[in-house]
Amino acid sequence: MKRAALTNKLLVLGVDGMDPRISRKFLAEGKMPNLQKFIDRGSAREDLMLLGAIPTITPPCWTTLATGAYPGTHGITCYWRQSPESLDAVVYNLDSRNCTAEQIWNITSEAGMKTLVWHWPGSSWPPTSHSENLSVVDGTQPGSVNMGVAQLDWEKVIIATPEIKEVRYAPRVDKPAGVGCIITDLEDTLDAEVDDEMMELWWGDTAREGGEIRTYVMDDEDTEVVIGSKVAYDIVNSPLKDAAGWANAPEGAKEFTILTSGGVMRRPALILKNEAGEYDRVAIYKNKKAEAPIVILERDKMVTGIIDDVTKKEVTKPACRSMKILELDPAGNKVRLWISNALDISNDQLWHQKSLYKDVVGNVGEVPPVSLIGGEDAELVREIFEPSWEIYCKWQADSMNYLIKEKGYTAVFSHLHNIDCAGHQLWHLGKTLPNWDHTDEKTYQGFIEKFYTQTDDYLGEFLYLLDEGWTVLVVSDHGLIVGENVPPIIGEYGGLNTKVMEELGYTVMKKDENGNSIREVDWEKTRAVQIRSNYIYINLKGRDKYGIVDPKDKYDLEEQLISDLYNYRDERTGKRVIGICLRNKDAVLIGANGPECGDIFFSVEEGYNRLHGDSISTSEGYFETSVSPIFVAAGAGIKSGFTTERTIRQVDVAPSVSALLGLRYPAQCEGAPIYQIFSEDI
Repeated sequence: MKRAALTNKLLVLGVDGMDPRISRKFLAEGKMPNLQKFIDRGSAREDLMLLGAIPTITPPCWTTLATGAYPGTHGITCYWRQSPESLDAVVYNLDSRNCTAEQIWNITSEAGMKTLVWHWPGSSWPPTSHSENLSVVDGTQPGSVNMGVAQLDWEKVIIATPEIKEVRYAPRVDKPAGVGCIITDLEDTLDAEVDDEMMELWWGDTAREGGEIRTYVMDDEDTEVVIGSKVAYDIVNSPLKDAAGWANAPEGAKEFTILTSGGVMRRPALILKNEAGEYDRVAIYKNKKAEAPIVILERDKMVTGIIDDVTKKEVTKPACRSMKILELDPAGNKVRLWISNALDISNDQLWHQKSLYKDVVGNVGEVPPVSLIGGEDAELVREIFEPSWEIYCKWQADSMNYLIKEKGYTAVFSHLHNIDCAGHQLWHLGKTLPNWDHTDEKTYQGFIEKFYTQTDDYLGEFLYLLDEGWTVLVVSDHGLIVGENVPPIIGEYGGLNTKVMEELGYTVMKKDENGNSIREVDWEKTRAVQIRSNYIYINLKGRDKYGIVDPKDKYDLEEQLISDLYNYRDERTGKRVIGICLRNKDAVLIGANGPECGDIFFSVEEGYNRLHGDSISTSEGYFETSVSPIFVAAGAGIKSGFTTERTIRQVDVAPSVSALLGLRYPAQCEGAPIYQIFSEDI
């Protein structure tokens, strides 16, 4: 289809988890002035909503945005695919080779546009076009660039006082809010090697190579509401004493010891006095003989780009860290310090072309690590979690702008994960749930606001492009609900959900000697299982390894199961918890059908949802939150100050990009251009 282009430069600013409903709340309060400028100079619906694909999960929705196809068509139906070997296991799915639909960036690059795909967690990696015009950065996980492959060491808090008598190291301490950092029992800490193995399994080479992931969600302790609240980091305790044996220790300095790399790497550190005689700085050295420190930290300032050696699995490499003083007694009797995870600065594994990594690092700076700790500890959220994302957002904006200005990219598809990452840590703490009084909801609603204003600053970094002939689309994959009730144990995306299916008699778990369920399915008695957020599989003879249900009984069993799910009531409120329930053949109505979906698709009813994933995209929650994605368009080819009444769907974004650029539509596209917002008829 030949047609004139309405623009020749286009930027998609994707923000994972950005909710139009909560955005409108902060817009009305004047807290998102840059987003307001995009709206004033562009087009959107009054409610800013984009009708999201189903399931409302990161990889399916970003793939839908990229292809214009529904998940049932493109085949990316969750973070994971069902294991071909077992109904209780899944395999890695953030892999473009599993996508059965064409991505829009292949069309732009093959049409001669210099195209950048930046950290898009939906069928972007590995690159699926050989065009020399296509550059791709990461896309193997939704966190931050390089997080999945370059981590060498975990985050840690170091505390030093004169009362501590020896240096002690505790890996991955699962610490409730309000509990101090003094180590009293090393036996209560997790095994660092085991924890590293779990990280590797979920995000590392094992997962990417197709290894099975098998987890069970059996009670509240296994759910994201609880897991996301935990604060797990390494803790180091050290004596704090007068400096001795240093080549160049300032007068009055006091020393303590930092342990990194699983406790095998030692770094001596000093607290230093200012001219008024108060301790206000921390200097960290490679050793006591070093003339200059690795870094000097000042109060209230997070420092990134700190390069130091890190050892992992007996291999030592230079890595980038961020650090910040959490507490420093002016009298010199206590210091508490945060050190970020460490990113291998030589790792260009997920950069195509490889030269792109060296170019960005050389001209913008090393990839800054983001914090993943916070949970119920409001101090860590305020002092560490949010500021680390602020640094990362600025680095990402600077990197993209450098590539646009200096390297001539004219089609850019980008993704930022700050809101979603914060949401999975914090959003459920924005309301005091039944039996959950660990945090103050106003404090956590303030954190929600902070991440939205942080995002507004990020969007503002690209406003200038509107004056340079660019078209800019602001989109998201889904919003994030602040839940109103404790969700039932069905619909959790992180594993096999057993409790409700056990209660209904479809899933049977093996029992211990006391009659308690253990984490192993009794396949001889199990007729169906629920896994991957929205999918239920019948344990079918001839198809499944341990199948017991005769294929001729499948239809009747599905009917019974659907009826039982609709009749299931929450034990706390007595209300229905299942929203919609459809056989695979009927789920074509919502684009959630096909071989990569279960025998039954279901959603959790509004009010009982998790953050996202288990619900449909129109669900709403507490504190004016929703699961809906956002859509705003501005710039060349877009009407200025225009409000459309059209229902805009995620499948409409890719064909709209094609229409704006005068290019063909993706081959499997099921959406249509949002022609109502275009400045000219096409």
